[in-house]
Amino acid sequence: MSTMSRLLLAAACFATPAAAQIKARDPGSAAPVQYDVAFPNAVHHEARITATWHNVPAGPLRVQMARSSPGRYAIHEFAKNVYDLSAVDGTGRALTLTRTDPYGWSVAGHDGTVTVTYTLYGDHGDGTYAQIDTTHAHLNMPATFLWATGYDAQPIRVRFRPADPSWKVATQLPPATGEATTFWAPDLQYLMDSPTELSNFGLREWQDAGRTYRLAVHHDGTDADLDRFAEKAKKVVHAQIALFGAPPAYDFGTYTFIADYLPYITGDGMEHRNSTIIADRRSLYAANDAQLNTLSHEFFHSWNVERIRPAELEPFDFARANPTPSLWVAEGFTQYYGPLAIRRVGEMSVDAYLANLGGTVNAVVNSPARVHGGPKEMSLRAPFVDAAKSIDSVNPNIFVSYYTYGATLAAALDLELRGKYPGQSLDTYMRLLWKLHGAPEKPYTTADLRTALATLTGDQPFADRFFATSVEGSDLPDFAALFAQAGLTWQAANPDGGWIGAADVTADGPAVTLNQSPAAGTALYAAGLERGDRIVTLGRTTVTSAQDWQSALGRLKPGTSLDIRYIQRGKERTATLTPRNDPAMRLVRSETAGKPLTTKQRAFRAAWLGGE
Repeated sequence: MSTMSRLLLAAACFATPAAAQIKARDPGSAAPVQYDVAFPNAVHHEARITATWHNVPAGPLRVQMARSSPGRYAIHEFAKNVYDLSAVDGTGRALTLTRTDPYGWSVAGHDGTVTVTYTLYGDHGDGTYAQIDTTHAHLNMPATFLWATGYDAQPIRVRFRPADPSWKVATQLPPATGEATTFWAPDLQYLMDSPTELSNFGLREWQDAGRTYRLAVHHDGTDADLDRFAEKAKKVVHAQIALFGAPPAYDFGTYTFIADYLPYITGDGMEHRNSTIIADRRSLYAANDAQLNTLSHEFFHSWNVERIRPAELEPFDFARANPTPSLWVAEGFTQYYGPLAIRRVGEMSVDAYLANLGGTVNAVVNSPARVHGGPKEMSLRAPFVDAAKSIDSVNPNIFVSYYTYGATLAAALDLELRGKYPGQSLDTYMRLLWKLHGAPEKPYTTADLRTALATLTGDQPFADRFFATSVEGSDLPDFAALFAQAGLTWQAANPDGGWIGAADVTADGPAVTLNQSPAAGTALYAAGLERGDRIVTLGRTTVTSAQDWQSALGRLKPGTSLDIRYIQRGKERTATLTPRNDPAMRLVRSETAGKPLTTKQRAFRAAWLGGE
């Protein structure tokens, strides 16, 4: 394997300034912490890992698995996939491992060196876990490596032993000198933020604004598929650099996209300081390159969250959840810019973009959860929803995603800035945040975000009102007026239709089962129906299939009551429903809705969305 093929550089360290990272050098064979990763049983999803700590102080050494991972906000029990541990000292003498809690072990009686060997099981290929098989090893580091208390700031070396001669290594870690599959990190934070893919991936690379970009894709497609996708990725990268005015100062001058597009992977995207690891079950061809949206989202994170960073995430704590009240910006604004960048480079039509944005705004405007809190509150609930699992059910009416909530606020703020403050937009706001908090890096608080908005607009009352009503509170602006500036119409999607609060069902014998809890305040909710109830009739329609159910819903008229017969936990019940107007909205170009488009509106739209 050539030096260029394996030089997939640029790791991250949340606690250490970038300047310190650049000055760090390969610690060589004398690294205080060393890992050796082999895959002797890859067919059964196992890796065999040896971890060595040198210069261990007298007394027991605690080694443990992480419970959280950079970019994730919930607890994840990585220790459950670690077993068959053994330990020796520097002379090879066996040491006793004592399990002190579910997450770690204690090793005593050593001679200053402790080597622990263990088996790791991994078969969940996403941004959080590990997947190992005969085709690849997809490794998220907190799910892979034991770490030792007291060694957070020590340099680290990692040697990978590929299971197949065709495997290459795609990683953010810089390569060790003269060793093809050995890499290093300046400290634990750097290592843990460095996902790694070992496989026979395809590689494309290019230069933009003095930086190197690499796209490493493990997929079942053709070289032509990868070439086509790479060209689209180049456009998105260039557009986002233009938005901020400069690329981030990647720690080794390189940003790496690591991607798995395979039927046995789990769809995901996870940002890292100088790279992203993204996954999709579909091939590039089958998805028509729809993976570009995730790529665009994750790349925007290289500014927003990796450098323009909430103060609560500095440094990252691997032993607990890492919440922040600012995910509506960190994730939500990123969610807004992902498809917008694609639209601006012409890889998404205006109508497709409006359908996407309209769906996002509609979900927030009509969410019953907003009465329970604004975007700041929803951000703090991230540890309960960000791939977190619990046995007991969670009330679906109390949470609206900080992704969609933040993207909706981003659209509102962008349009209000463009309409009210000449020369300003969300683009200029992001550039100001970049100047104040990204380069150089200075983690921000919510108060800093409000101050920056006041600075941008010269209007402190506006900034105070926006944060009080739409961030701390849950008020939303008049979207019809905001969209009208761009010659867009915010209109009822089903103006004559009735709505009772839920629509998703599964056919279940002579009835259908309601798959979603009705929205609070709707006819189904008032009638007492819940997720899991079996609906037998709706009005005059006997419901035996999903088609029957949709047909009955299509006949609903606002204000016209009808009966519903259903079975709830073994008991048949009957209730009377009164549908109300369907609140669903959609966003369309005014000219397609039969309204004239003015020159001013056309210019506003072009400045926002790019030329058509």
